[in-house]
Amino acid sequence: MEIKIEKAEPEYLDEQRHPLLKDTTVPAGSESEQNSKTTPDNEQKTLIQKAISQTFKSTAHLANLLPTGTVLAFQLLAPILTNQGQCDIVGRYMTSSLVALCGFSCLLLSFTDSFRDGNGDVRYGIATFRGLWVIDGSCTISPEMAAGYRIKFIDFMHAFMSILVFAAVALFDQNVVDCFYPAPSDETKELLTVLPVEIGVICSMLFVVFPTKRHGIGFPLSPL
Repeated sequence: MEIKIEKAEPEYLDEQRHPLLKDTTVPAGSESEQNSKTTPDNEQKTLIQKAISQTFKSTAHLANLLPTGTVLAFQLLAPILTNQGQCDIVGRYMTSSLVALCGFSCLLLSFTDSFRDGNGDVRYGIATFRGLWVIDGSCTISPEMAAGYRIKFIDFMHAFMSILVFAAVALFDQNVVDCFYPAPSDETKELLTVLPVEIGVICSMLFVVFPTKRHGIGFPLSPL
């Protein structure tokens, strides 16, 4: 009597015959259709993300046209003084003072310049109608050299544009906007959205067309 022993098939063969996750083919065009079928909430989130990204890019670009220390001080103090946009009357006064001081700083620093002395150290001064007044007074410059640092008409132009650019940066800050306009109307929202962009575009073009040769406080140092 012969006994036939059937070999048990390996388990992986059963899994191949009856896999736990079956391969499914995706019809052509279904992926694009799924991507095209976006809900209104997803579209709104996408628009908000794009707006936030564009705001950060615009703010960073405009900040390059302003003194670094002034912009840094504003970005650090604005969230604190505005209480993340939920400020009271005292917060509004303090925020107004911050904006005014930073704007005046941009105006004043537009008339500063720098030079390197005989040792190669950078010296800062304030441009005047006669030349350059060195702030620390540790060294003096010759009258011929000082004549190149006199105030010109373009300095007033850059100072005025610096104030406008800083105003655009302040309007890009949502905490400052929420502090002064907690419940803006539709017209106000549109104005607050369009105005800083227009200011940034116009002033950026003017800065390119009429560049300045000064290297004042908060700006790149004078070349060697």
